[in-house]
Amino acid sequence: MRISKVYTKTGDGGRTRLAGGQEVNKDGVRVEAYGTVDELNALIGLARVFNQERMEDRQGKAELEAWMKWIQNKLFDIGGLLATAPGQAFKNMPEVTPQDVEQLERWIDRCQEDLLPLKEFILPGGGKISGFLHQARTVCRRAERVCVHLAHGEPIHPQIIPFLNRLSDALFVFARWTAHHQGEPEYLWDRKESGFS
Repeated sequence: MRISKVYTKTGDGGRTRLAGGQEVNKDGVRVEAYGTVDELNALIGLARVFNQERMEDRQGKAELEAWMKWIQNKLFDIGGLLATAPGQAFKNMPEVTPQDVEQLERWIDRCQEDLLPLKEFILPGGGKISGFLHQARTVCRRAERVCVHLAHGEPIHPQIIPFLNRLSDALFVFARWTAHHQGEPEYLWDRKESGFS
């Protein structure tokens, strides 16, 4: 694909076209779904930027980079699937498979080997990379919710929701794993602090 012009002005009236040419409102659920996946992809890209600045723990840096790069490409595939009108099919369509979900599970298990079991809920935060991964997790959950909403009214690829569900788990574990490898403290929910006298 070659993109020679960024602006087309065709969306100025609040409408856009799905792959295949179907015109829809920009506030439609399908557009919201692939837009949220795009937002998630951008956040993971930001985490990758900060990961590249890490000077210590080269092995952890390289592993996280490989995982996030794969995830970004897979999210781009998911965005393409969601941006395709139901019933449309094209040559070289992207794919999401059960094996992709299993890949996320393997990375989760790999990270869990280095982590102590949780004794309390974690407040999002920690270092820069961990913080952005926690934020990405929340956006991933929103993407999943929007896709569930979409699936109530239109057909979507059957592996998109399982992938996003497992990805949110992976991002949570990646955030913890990164904090652990960088020697950053985890912020634990303090039940006493949540009440005011």
